[in-house]
Amino acid sequence: MEMGKNSQQMESLRSRESKYIDTQPLYQNYWLQKLGGDQGKLRKDCSVLDTTLSLAGLVSSSILNSSSSQLSPKDSSFTSWREIPEVKASGVLASITAQECTLQEAMFEVITSEASYLRSLTVAVNHFSKCRELLDTLTPTEVHTLFSNLLRVREASERFLLELEDRLEEKVLVTNIGDIVLKHCAAFRKVYVPYVTNQMYQESMMQQLVGNEKFTQVLRELEANSMCQRQPLKSFLILPFQRITRLKILLENILTLSSPKSSMSECARSAVGAIGEIVSECDKNVKKMKQIEDLVYLEKRLEFPKTKSLPLISQTRWLVKEGELKEIFVQEPGATTTSLHLHLFNDLLLLSRKRAEGTFSVVDYAKPSKVKAICFQTKSLVFVLQLSENHEGNIKRMILGADNQCELQDWVTAISTPGVTPTC
Repeated sequence: MEMGKNSQQMESLRSRESKYIDTQPLYQNYWLQKLGGDQGKLRKDCSVLDTTLSLAGLVSSSILNSSSSQLSPKDSSFTSWREIPEVKASGVLASITAQECTLQEAMFEVITSEASYLRSLTVAVNHFSKCRELLDTLTPTEVHTLFSNLLRVREASERFLLELEDRLEEKVLVTNIGDIVLKHCAAFRKVYVPYVTNQMYQESMMQQLVGNEKFTQVLRELEANSMCQRQPLKSFLILPFQRITRLKILLENILTLSSPKSSMSECARSAVGAIGEIVSECDKNVKKMKQIEDLVYLEKRLEFPKTKSLPLISQTRWLVKEGELKEIFVQEPGATTTSLHLHLFNDLLLLSRKRAEGTFSVVDYAKPSKVKAICFQTKSLVFVLQLSENHEGNIKRMILGADNQCELQDWVTAISTPGVTPTC
């Protein structure tokens, strides 16, 4: 019986459209306006993924390609809860406190911003990803890399928005939306994690497609359409990342405004945690994919002329620190030096000579557990690197020199604790 009821509800959601989608601006304009209002919070949340995805560049490009001059009067004024005709007619505004009104506005912003987001997603899907002329310029792999599961993201957003709107229709004084967020978190995780994880490849694909003249010509024509409001495709592709981080901020605001021991507060706290877990999972996956990409790139540049080669790519391997030190050879009548490049991973230390063409000729390697850094007197800029078991199973010692005390201490610390990135 319950399953039949749920099926009827889903069918009802599919058979109607959002009440607010056509009244809201594109999400890029909403994002730009809010970036000025709570810039610190947005940048703090975005930094979780920016550093690994190079999404900072994407966010910047979408913002720089949008300016306040592009916002029409309609787009500049966001509908507020107190302006809804049903709210005015109900007389509820005279019976609630200023803080209660602010709380209602905070919950209503989740609805209007989701409508704005869905409007932009609809442009991204219908105008770009379904454009036959654009698709004809791409291979199936390029299409998948560029648009990923964007359609599924849009569908998840639409279901979420319609249920939020239903809650508002039931009663103008909304008592909770955290439960709706929690209900949709499983669907969010299913679509957002793979989409955000793919964005590293998406950005790379966009750069590659610059050389595809047919693609760039069709894209230029699509971006010139008035429905895009002079927003580039890049700004549409970054939307899911922007939304999932923004949603967490909106829920945190609701949590702050709600009564500490109320059911709304408890629900909002759970919703903040659940969305935060999705953001963290995105971050974890992005870092993992970037680590693998870095290993693939490095492996192509490694040469093993005098040592046994070893596979570099591993799901559990990441780079802790790399850089160049001086290897010092003490011999009569004096000492000579040559450059030695170190790649320190969590489970491997690679020693190599960097060549002019950018490749690395590996001279030795060892497990970090078999490596030890032995310092001399306090102000010395040299230390002994001891491999108790190198790639041949032998003991090897070498004297390495740094340019300054900070660099030396960084390397000594990193070698001693390979799972930690040191700071000076």
